[in-house]
Amino acid sequence: MTISETEARALAARAFCIAGVDPEAAEAAAEALVLAEMMGIATHGLSRVAVYRDRIAAGGIDPKARPVVTAPGPALRHVDGRNGLGPAVAGAALDAAMEAARDTGLGAAFVRGGNHLGALAPYLWRATEAGFAALITTNTAPMIAPPGGREARIGNNPLGIGVPNPGGVPVLLDIALSVAARSKVRAAARDGRAIPETWATDISGHPTTDPVAAMDGLMQATGGAKGANLALCLDLLSAGLSGATMLRAVTNSAREPGRAQDLGQLVLVIDAARLMPPEALSARMARASEDLTNSAPVDPARPVRLPGARAVQSLKTARERGLSLSPEVLSGLRAMAEG
Repeated sequence: MTISETEARALAARAFCIAGVDPEAAEAAAEALVLAEMMGIATHGLSRVAVYRDRIAAGGIDPKARPVVTAPGPALRHVDGRNGLGPAVAGAALDAAMEAARDTGLGAAFVRGGNHLGALAPYLWRATEAGFAALITTNTAPMIAPPGGREARIGNNPLGIGVPNPGGVPVLLDIALSVAARSKVRAAARDGRAIPETWATDISGHPTTDPVAAMDGLMQATGGAKGANLALCLDLLSAGLSGATMLRAVTNSAREPGRAQDLGQLVLVIDAARLMPPEALSARMARASEDLTNSAPVDPARPVRLPGARAVQSLKTARERGLSLSPEVLSGLRAMAEG
């Protein structure tokens, strides 16, 4: 079923408003989720409206919270999300970081009191469209063991990097640090399918192909110890420096939806125009793209692409033809928007 971007944003915003969310925050969250949906990231798109509303109803998210932004330094912003709706808090942090960067060339916003913000790609897209390079991360509930351990102590903390390309397609890297997303394990458990043994371990820390055992166990980090330690450092940067809850103390919202998570997030942006004229950056990005995409592919059916190219193409197509949603998601969204 197909609807327009405008209708999708209006439905999502209305659904949040009916749940008690401030209209401005509702609009910001709707924008992030609709962008994710149009970019082909359905796991972090409009299906999340119901998830976030359930947490609001359980008391785990404060729908009336308004982020408080302070400036401890010319390029620094500290954002207290006050346990508000995650995408709205993250959007406020991005706005604050870009505001600082317009004045100083570089801006960094550190968030405490945040919640699940969805995919990072929509925020990277907003930043690059405004002419900023960006690095974004957030901590999560623990699901990765430290190197040598067998208990969850580290979150599957994602890393996002965006590089603007004036007049062209930006580079958008949005990756979690597990070999596979936990949502894929959950889907395999639901469908009764085995998973590759590289994805997860059982509760004893041993690799497993059983998705049910994996849901009780741990995700395996990309690159083994290197990935686990990178996830650790992202937690220390985003939560350790912001004053948010970190590492094993972060609540699993799926198991305890009524408890605040107090996630930490870091949004760092760089005003690319301060480093070189837009036309010079555009030329350099074109050369980089040509150099990489002209590489002979292993599989001719899968040519080499820059990170984010598929997502940007999906976004362009959705804006031309509308969003394709499953009947279940669309009917649910309309029902929530109607109260």
